[in-house]
Amino acid sequence: MNEVMEIFNNSSPDNISTSIKLLLMLTVLSLAPSILILMTCFTRIVIVLSFVRTALATQSMPPNQVIIGLALFLTFFVMAPTFHEVNEQALSPLFNEEIDLEEAYDRASLPLKEFMSAHTREKDLQLFLDYSGAEKPSSIEEIPLTALVPAFAISEIKTAFQIGFMIFIPFLVIDMVVASVLMSMGMMMLPPVMISLPFKILLFVLVDGWYLVVKSLLQSF
Repeated sequence: MNEVMEIFNNSSPDNISTSIKLLLMLTVLSLAPSILILMTCFTRIVIVLSFVRTALATQSMPPNQVIIGLALFLTFFVMAPTFHEVNEQALSPLFNEEIDLEEAYDRASLPLKEFMSAHTREKDLQLFLDYSGAEKPSSIEEIPLTALVPAFAISEIKTAFQIGFMIFIPFLVIDMVVASVLMSMGMMMLPPVMISLPFKILLFVLVDGWYLVVKSLLQSF
C-alpha cells in the first residue's frame, strides 16, 4: 500500500504514467460486472433461465444463486473462444511489454465487437448511431462501443423474451386445461396453480427440459 501511495505522490513523468495505468486498471475492475452483463451472452442466458422458473411457477426453485451460477458458467463456455482471442492478441503482448495500453485496448475490443455485432440487430445499432450523430461505419472496427454495447444489450433482451415466450406456451396450455377442468367440476375456490404445478414439473422432467433449454441457448449463439 505504501508503494502505491509513493507512486501517486511522486511527480516524475514515469510515475505519473504508472499512476494513470493503475487508475485505468481500477476503473476496469470496477466496471467488470457491467462488462460481463452487457458485453457477453450473460443477459440472454439469465433471462431465459428466469423465464423457465417463472413458467414452472416454482417460485424460488431453483434458487437465484443456482440460476446466476449456471448462467455464469454457460457464459464462460460460450465466450471461451472470444476470451482466448482477447488473451492471445491483447493481454499476453501487453504483459510481455510488446505493445502499449492503447494498442492493447484496440486489440481486445475487436473480438468483443465481432461477437456483439454478430448478435446485434441492425435497427438497434442504427438507433444509437443516429442519436449520437455518428456516420454509418464501414467495418466492425469503426463501430463505437458507446453505440454497440447498448444496441447489443437491447437485442439480447428482445431475443431472450422471444425464447421465454416460446417456453411459456406449453405451460400456459396446462394451466388453461386444469382451470377448465376445475371450472367444469365446480371447484372454483381451488387455485388452479396448485393442481397444475405437479403436471408442469412432470412434463418438464419427462421431456428433459433443462437439457433442451440449455441446448437451445447454446445453439442460439
